[in-house]
Amino acid sequence: MRVLVTGAAGFIGSHLAETLLSRGDAVVGLDDFNAYYDPAVKRANVATLVRHRQFTLREGDVRDSETLLDVCSGGFDAIAHLAAMAGVRYSIEHAPLYVDVNVRGTVNVLDAARATGIGHIVLASTSSVYGATDRMPFREDDPLGRPLAPYPASKIGAELMGHAYHNLFGLSFTALRFFSVYGPRGRPDMMPYKVMDCIYQDIPFPLYEGGEMFRDWTYVADIVAGIVTALDRPLGYQCINLGRGEPVRMADFVEKIEALVGRPAHITTPSAPASEPRVTFADISKARELLGYSPTTSVEEGLCLQWHWYQKHVGSGA
Repeated sequence: MRVLVTGAAGFIGSHLAETLLSRGDAVVGLDDFNAYYDPAVKRANVATLVRHRQFTLREGDVRDSETLLDVCSGGFDAIAHLAAMAGVRYSIEHAPLYVDVNVRGTVNVLDAARATGIGHIVLASTSSVYGATDRMPFREDDPLGRPLAPYPASKIGAELMGHAYHNLFGLSFTALRFFSVYGPRGRPDMMPYKVMDCIYQDIPFPLYEGGEMFRDWTYVADIVAGIVTALDRPLGYQCINLGRGEPVRMADFVEKIEALVGRPAHITTPSAPASEPRVTFADISKARELLGYSPTTSVEEGLCLQWHWYQKHVGSGA
């Protein structure tokens, strides 16, 4: 198979490209190496990929429709559209940027796919689309429409645009709603990395509500397995949760990292901002049914793998 991966230099994108290459697929990775976090981190993510004979790196922005059309004209069986402005809290003060990248950028991907005959697109969406809800666990048929920040609002917009293009032009579009992904190469702004880094450096960090919040932490390899199967199986139009289905209390999550690092955490306990739901909890029965999805990595095992990566690539000064 020949796959275009947008956002290929990012955390999940680089893992996905690596997995596709390992099974013999040809991959073109598109990334703009923006400065949301250090572009050198993203360069390091693709350092091995660019040496692979089946991988081609293209630098460009999904907001640039001409670049996308040129890239897509190379011919692909599917697109994994992971390029996006991520981060709930950063989106609070940067709503226009999130709409521009996540909605207009997705429309550009859809237009380029339609123009070049690419019939199947898999979108990286987010559990944040569910907002604050008392319905547990989160199901794909839960009502949306009340996002807590611009980031999830923009992802709802991207999902809806996918439906419009499916309806009008017959494109297959699968939106995968990721739940709290973590693991090696995790972004520096994400909680697992930040907690490890702060404990390692003996720096205080905020733990909202004293850790009495819950997140459905899902290891990156399990997420990637779901993406790969979604790329292999055009399903018309679908929205599918990819989580573990086992919410973890945040205070317990921090304790697991403390045990790995071998130091106590120094925390502050502010109230959670309005952008943060108290719980995320994936119902993954639809993913099991349609994708054969079955996450296998426990939080303990996954954090151990991330800690080993941190020690080698960050804590060592590499």
